[in-house]
Amino acid sequence: MLIDGIHVPLSSPFYRDGRSYLRKLEHNVARYSLTPVAGLVALASEGAMLTDAEAFESLQSVGEFAAKEKVLIASIDRESVHAALLLAEQADAAGFDALLVRVPGSIAADDIAMKELYLRTVADGASLPVLLLSEEGRSLPVSAIAELAKHTNIIGLYDAELTVERYQEIVAATADVKREVTVTTIFAPVTRRMLKVEVEAGGSFVSADSLAGGLAVAVAPPKPAIKTRTKSVGFQIMAAGTATNMTSLLAAGVAGAMPELATCTPQGVYEAFAAFKDGDPRLSELKQERLVEADALIAQLGIAGIKYGCDWNGYYGGVPRLPRLPLDAAARAQIERVLAGLRN
Repeated sequence: MLIDGIHVPLSSPFYRDGRSYLRKLEHNVARYSLTPVAGLVALASEGAMLTDAEAFESLQSVGEFAAKEKVLIASIDRESVHAALLLAEQADAAGFDALLVRVPGSIAADDIAMKELYLRTVADGASLPVLLLSEEGRSLPVSAIAELAKHTNIIGLYDAELTVERYQEIVAATADVKREVTVTTIFAPVTRRMLKVEVEAGGSFVSADSLAGGLAVAVAPPKPAIKTRTKSVGFQIMAAGTATNMTSLLAAGVAGAMPELATCTPQGVYEAFAAFKDGDPRLSELKQERLVEADALIAQLGIAGIKYGCDWNGYYGGVPRLPRLPLDAAARAQIERVLAGLRN
């Protein structure tokens, strides 16, 4: 699976009484599918607050309403390997392309062996390829990443603490990792949903079975799947968390990013990425400068800030699930001010 571009960490909408609001999740996914982002990451920010039933329903909704060209990644944030693999099976059934796995919060920060054991065991049992997540409080040292990258089912990493220096260290430590991935003829990611063979309504194709005798039944010829090719990639590394240093990381060779700001302003984040990919790093830096203040405020306000930013920009954020609280009027005014120039 090719992982690149801008990925959106999806929020989980709730009613005011705390119930999961699936219709608004579907609305958001349909709208994100109209943007040029490459991927959607389900259960990314609030997945641990959902029950297993709610998580499964959310995965089904995302799988149904996302455009087939969008790479779908399911965050399986669970404390036990058993629970994580149950969620992984549900993601597979919903048509997702890969899994995002982070170290459980119950594992001590300095217990590297336990972190590796958890991540490796999940990758052993998962039917979908695995992407690791390294973030503050659940970070992975470069040595552990290098060992885990050798696992045939661990294909990449989102890193919320990524710097140019750390990126270069990871690249050097995983230099021997090479894999072949399926891509389109223009080297874009190919999702599982894109490869599904469609059957046209109507047609005059006669199945071979009918030629052996009995009734001849006219069935529609299968619609050919898209043309594909292969591409050799190494261990795939994506930035995460903030968008502030995205241009410098892209210049170093990072494939893309999953910034929290993309949840409420995907177009603004994508423009900085697209300018760099179009060969204009100066324009990319200018586009990124427009994100700095909003990026810092979102990082400060957390989930509640992301949700109100979604409300302000045409997506549904709604209220957080308790014990998190919604923003007060002053904080809402701050969000409105910093996102004013970034509205879709």
